[in-house]
Amino acid sequence: MNLPNLLTPEFRSLSAMLGQDPLQVQGPGGNTSIKDGSVMFIKASGTELAEAEKKNIFVAVDRDAALAEAREQAGDGSCKNTVLDKSHGLRPSIETTFHAAFEHRVVAHSHSVCTITHAISPEGRTALVEKLAGLPFVLVPYAMPGLSLTREILARITSETQVVILENHGLVCAGNSVVEVAELIADVECRLALSPNSTAFYRPDNPAPEGFIWSEYSWLGQNSRAFQLARSGTYYPDHAVFLGPAIPTLDHDGDPPVILQQNTGVLIRTNATASQKAMLRCLSDVLSRLPENWSADPIGQAAEAELLNWDAEKYRQALAARA
Repeated sequence: MNLPNLLTPEFRSLSAMLGQDPLQVQGPGGNTSIKDGSVMFIKASGTELAEAEKKNIFVAVDRDAALAEAREQAGDGSCKNTVLDKSHGLRPSIETTFHAAFEHRVVAHSHSVCTITHAISPEGRTALVEKLAGLPFVLVPYAMPGLSLTREILARITSETQVVILENHGLVCAGNSVVEVAELIADVECRLALSPNSTAFYRPDNPAPEGFIWSEYSWLGQNSRAFQLARSGTYYPDHAVFLGPAIPTLDHDGDPPVILQQNTGVLIRTNATASQKAMLRCLSDVLSRLPENWSADPIGQAAEAELLNWDAEKYRQALAARA
């Protein structure tokens, strides 16, 4: 199949740069797209942006068909049937619909740590409205990734919107060139920058139980505020997908990859996947930046259950476990 050559070195470079920065993307999270006419290339589900310059991680879809799914005029929102070349066997990102909804040529969605830190907090959301003043941005309430999220985005964006802050989720920047999107991302990051508080910790004296090691993020168990926040809920989708709901304080038959030990540290399984390790770091990066006078809202148990029982996310988990 003859498809336009949209995957330029510049586009791949931007994608890889986001994927290789744990303050922007963690593991298989985030996605980028580029479109021209009725063809749109988007990151495949379960692949990693970090490998954008090394592997064929992008899937070509019929943008018009994907837009019809975004508007709930056809399909089921998965965009599986919009793929133009099915020979590679990959699925388009679960967020293909909102990429298709933007008229802009290039769209980048990241799980920016500074954005998430603002977006999980009522006080943070108030602050970011002031910090992003002058940018063509909208704030979108939390919704399950996929068609539900696209529905919320479509209800708020206009043809002028180029920056979308997703509550309890991340950042979307759109523009007509790779350079424009890269500059937007840099501008948002500069405006929302938050310095981390100390994450110093002491190495626990007692040995880790069999099958576990003490994590380098053990400050989460030793800092009373971080401990309470970490065990109180899930603050963004990929945490639930890869670490399960909240962080438990006891082992259980669900084989949690990470366990909090109050006043002691954090245990992580010796066979934890790269994605699980990346998400534990993300939690540390977010909570270390949360100002003392900001509270944090979890997505809630119903949202966690919805994510954990979703076939699209089970598919992404399976691919990540194989990596």
